[in-house]
Amino acid sequence: MLRAVAATVLLLVLASLAARPATAQERLRVAVYNTELSRDGPGLLLRDIRKGDAQVGAVVEVIAGVRPDVLLLLGFDWDYKGEALAALADRLQAAGAPYPHRFAARPNSGMATGLDMDGNGRRGEARDAQGYGAFTGQGGMAVLSVLPMAKDRVRDFSDLLWRDLPGALLPEHPDGRPFPSEEAQAVQRLSSTGHWAVPVILPGGAEMVLLAFHATPPVFDGPEDRNGRRNHDEVIFWRHFLDGAFGPAPGRRFVLAGDANLDPGRGDGRSDAIRALLQDPRLVDPLPGQETVEWDFARMRVDYLLPSSDWEVLDSGVVWPEGGAALDRVEAASRHRLVWVDLALR
Repeated sequence: MLRAVAATVLLLVLASLAARPATAQERLRVAVYNTELSRDGPGLLLRDIRKGDAQVGAVVEVIAGVRPDVLLLLGFDWDYKGEALAALADRLQAAGAPYPHRFAARPNSGMATGLDMDGNGRRGEARDAQGYGAFTGQGGMAVLSVLPMAKDRVRDFSDLLWRDLPGALLPEHPDGRPFPSEEAQAVQRLSSTGHWAVPVILPGGAEMVLLAFHATPPVFDGPEDRNGRRNHDEVIFWRHFLDGAFGPAPGRRFVLAGDANLDPGRGDGRSDAIRALLQDPRLVDPLPGQETVEWDFARMRVDYLLPSSDWEVLDSGVVWPEGGAALDRVEAASRHRLVWVDLALR
């Protein structure tokens, strides 16, 4: 009974979001949501989606309440056949939010290297994968879309070596040797999860490019600041991309979306990286200062939607109801809040 009441309250809170013109030609709603739907082993997320897990149900309610046209999911376990993503799409369709188009590439999280990547003298641990993960695909990314995607033209930069990023802040030992080793840096990818450029086909045949990523937290390391440096470079990658360092970049009609794990002014990390993105004239910040996550120690802004400057921003928000049963349901879904923006071409 309590769950039914909570769900009703949440839907009432979000009703104004869902009540909007459905024609993407008039208004395009893009969203990013770190669902934290990651489990301790392969196949467990699929099990939980199918069995009616409470967290999954809460995530479905939040997404169905907002009904974005294009949604970047983060913290979602990847599997080779895409079964977990298909099962979630089935749950969303049953909740009145169909997403017929889906994309998910294998992330770097959990991708084994066979090397000691964190310098603790051991191999085969979660931190020794290309990106933190106890198994292949743990905490991956996915795109759900009402509109078709040109999957054959997705550009996946997830295999870019960290050392190949211009000006890479590679970690070092005190004596200047590569940390943890030259062997490790020779294979270390920049992306802890992934960096994608995903073309979405708009009504009438025009395209919008979704630039998607999920950066590592800039903590859980030592004085070499390996994670802090990598987080900085994962975020600053997009400025190099827009400058054309990795091939032709979209000059217009794109949206940068992701979890930077970096607040512009608070917490650990090299916040100059995210400030540089927020101040880039090619991008618009529709939600300056709005917090997007609640951790035990603080509320912070780490999840971002930054449209290119040629879009007209019609509306934007963070799904963060203040108090009551609706807040309970949002908190049951994830510590992160769904961030959305409504766009139209100028």
